[in-house]
Amino acid sequence: MRGFGPALTARRLFPLRLPPRPSRRAGPRLSSGPAEAGALERAMDELLRRAVPATPAYELREKTPAPAEGQCADFVSFYGGLAAAAERAELLSRLARGFGVDHGQVAEQSAGVLQLREQPREAAVLLQAEDRLRYALVPRYRGLFHHISKLDGGVGFLVRLRADLLEAQALKLVEGPHVREMNGVLKGMLSEWFSSGFLSLERVTWHSPCEVLQKISESEAVHPVKNWMDMKRRVGPYRRCYFFSHCAAPEEPLVVLHVALTGEISSDIQAIVKECPPSETEERSRISAAIFYSISLTQPGLQGVELGTFLVKRVLKELQKEFPHLGTFSSLSPIPGFTKWLLGLLNTQAKEAGRSELLTDSECSEISAILGGPVHEALRASLSGSEWVKSDKLVRALQGPLMRLCAWYLYGEKHRGYALNPVANFHLQNGAVLWRINWLADPSPKGVAGSCGLMVNYRYYPEDTASNSTSYLCSKSIKASEQVLSLVAQFQKNSKL
Repeated sequence: MRGFGPALTARRLFPLRLPPRPSRRAGPRLSSGPAEAGALERAMDELLRRAVPATPAYELREKTPAPAEGQCADFVSFYGGLAAAAERAELLSRLARGFGVDHGQVAEQSAGVLQLREQPREAAVLLQAEDRLRYALVPRYRGLFHHISKLDGGVGFLVRLRADLLEAQALKLVEGPHVREMNGVLKGMLSEWFSSGFLSLERVTWHSPCEVLQKISESEAVHPVKNWMDMKRRVGPYRRCYFFSHCAAPEEPLVVLHVALTGEISSDIQAIVKECPPSETEERSRISAAIFYSISLTQPGLQGVELGTFLVKRVLKELQKEFPHLGTFSSLSPIPGFTKWLLGLLNTQAKEAGRSELLTDSECSEISAILGGPVHEALRASLSGSEWVKSDKLVRALQGPLMRLCAWYLYGEKHRGYALNPVANFHLQNGAVLWRINWLADPSPKGVAGSCGLMVNYRYYPEDTASNSTSYLCSKSIKASEQVLSLVAQFQKNSKL
């Protein structure tokens, strides 16, 4: 199968759901005394010297036999026996630092390419020199990953290993350019093995195998499934649920998308996840919009691999085939991080007594009258919980300022020129339009804690998604509706950062 690499067949890719980590025999741990920790570190170094294949000379690259399968299996077994995250992080750090690119070889081959460019030579000579340089730029640990992928369940092991690596980076257990580079190399390899050509789109119904329904229920990260009746409603009439599986492992969800078929673009998530459909039998005349309201990745190690983007595009085409009259496609998305961002601003404002750059004078007076005390401190305390949504007066007073602040957060707050909010960045990369911000669309405790109850519609115009995506990725230009732009203008007039 093209794309898997030599000798990597479909049957070797999975299972992706690995068994629990084997119980580790009592032995040295990094958290133990110096002698025990030193013994474990020496064991790690010995393992890596034995398991990571040496890079053969360029001339012998296709003639060198593959390392014994046992060498790679030893690494998998040793790694699986490390119970503590710090121990796994230490092994990965040593692998990244000690078995990357040979910089001496890179410098030598680079000099050769530069020298040839200054001298008139045959094209074949220069091309071979460039090929030697490319070969020198391949880190040694890539060879280890490549050979592990040939083991039964090897790719699944690498998915879990990358999940551990991402977690270790988030916890600051491992840091530095070598670790980031190894993560990028592994992500690139997984992107090849999980490219769209190897993915199968599958629809979930109430008649799907119980194992699939269970996995879908467990993987739902945006709006958790409460019980089996809730699950039945999410795959029943006026609902669609799709997932991608790998061709080598049918019915093993990798990424899951939930869709609601409605009469208009939804502005309230409770109407989708809690209310019963209008009837047990779908009436096509009632369906004029498809709302993507939840997308969940089941494998953390596949983060950054473009599974979600592929899934949204495939499902959009699938719905167009099922409902040729359907022309309205939109998400109803949470805004994770908005509350945290807002609380940070309020904290800064509270320290600068007498200054208010977020609220107008009249808003400060109204909110202060309701809450009492200094407005920024009182508002920060109130928004840190979820009880404020029960006060009609406070809800009315906060609607104007929070709507314009949210609009600015989505439209104006950037990271390297792109939308700071990860959900916004995902949909904008897909070519969607920042279409409508919805007040108290999710008043659940989770929705209030994450985004003050606000949600946003990212609308997909099929004929414009390609050009919108290009505009965003190349020019960092966000397509937004009049409602959003009006709120942004209000922010720029009434608030300052």
